[in-house]
Amino acid sequence: MDAKVLIESFAEFARSKNVDRPTMIRILEDVFRAMIRKKYETDENFDVTINADKGDLEILRIREIVDDNSEDIWDFDKISLSEARQIEPDFEVGEEVYEKIELEEFGRRAVMMARQTLIQKIKDLEKDLLFNQYEELVGEIVSAEVYQILGREVLLIDGEGNELILPKGEQIPKDRFRKGDTVRAIVHKVEMVNGNPRIILSRTSPIFLERLFENEVPEVFDGLITIRKIVREPGERAKVAVESYDDRIDPVGACVGMKGSRIHAIVRELQNENIDVINYTDNLELYVARALSPAKVTSITSDKDNKRLSVYLKPDQVSMAIGKGGFNIRLASRLVGYEIDVFRELSDYEEEDVDLEEFVDEIEGWVIDELKKTGLDTAKSVLTLTKEDLLRRTELEEETIDEVFKILRQEFEQ
Repeated sequence: MDAKVLIESFAEFARSKNVDRPTMIRILEDVFRAMIRKKYETDENFDVTINADKGDLEILRIREIVDDNSEDIWDFDKISLSEARQIEPDFEVGEEVYEKIELEEFGRRAVMMARQTLIQKIKDLEKDLLFNQYEELVGEIVSAEVYQILGREVLLIDGEGNELILPKGEQIPKDRFRKGDTVRAIVHKVEMVNGNPRIILSRTSPIFLERLFENEVPEVFDGLITIRKIVREPGERAKVAVESYDDRIDPVGACVGMKGSRIHAIVRELQNENIDVINYTDNLELYVARALSPAKVTSITSDKDNKRLSVYLKPDQVSMAIGKGGFNIRLASRLVGYEIDVFRELSDYEEEDVDLEEFVDEIEGWVIDELKKTGLDTAKSVLTLTKEDLLRRTELEEETIDEVFKILRQEFEQ
């Protein structure tokens, strides 16, 4: 392989990868200078000129002419007068000799090694380009095609044939992929592992939901509506706090769209994730009431020092505030940044009820805590439910629930 073929093949690759000309020339020069150092131990007195467009290479060895008896005759950048005159008969001491070195003079083995070095540099450059390309895309949505489904991750290919990874933990639980499917996700992070770029995607990140809103809601994309915060239980429920600085724009209505047209596209992408869009406000009590929607809050007391809120609701609103699987109250807590405790507001009749804490001598504390997690804080609130209801809503065993019912019923029989 001669210099022209080497240079042209590399230049073609570099141009296909949009490598700038200075970088291309620098890599080629590094390869040829490595060859020079291998043969001559130094490249300090060599001039390497490359014309990548034409595939031309010129290597010049530059040495100063010294007298045959000079002590400097063995220096790498010196040449004896007699040796110089073999190149050009009219050379004199003190002049410089520019000797052209052909690539073939390095030997076939050296040229093959240079080719391997160039191939490796091409691969390294490609990895660096890929890393930099995707590092700039972190937090942005990309589309890729599924080509292999593994136990802990799905491997995808982008439009340029690069491998992307969607780990199990970054997939929505309801996601089901088949080879050839087109998948949308955000670039979550890019890292180098053993010199190879590893591009991690995510469909569970709140940023993915934010980007979907930007795609579907022009007012969000244009900055007329600001997304203040997003919290998610991927595939189940999400809460999005939005705000508009233009009084003429209803941020919630704009995000939902006419007859839900805008939000439906996002919901479908997220495997029917239930999305609550909430008007952001600095008024904490109003913000909490909106966050617990669709439940209607009666009153709220706050302990700002301990970042804790006590929310009181009518009995028929408690289950809605907690939500299926407790998602609603957990997301509301994360959205407002406070721990929320839910309590039933008692009617005049229910004032005869007894707080569960009164039974601490008969019912173990952890059992009472488990009941209170689901909004059951009084004896009657527990007794209004069936055993099946408690088995479904709590993690208590059947024997424990039977014992709780027995103790609470005895209280009212007395």
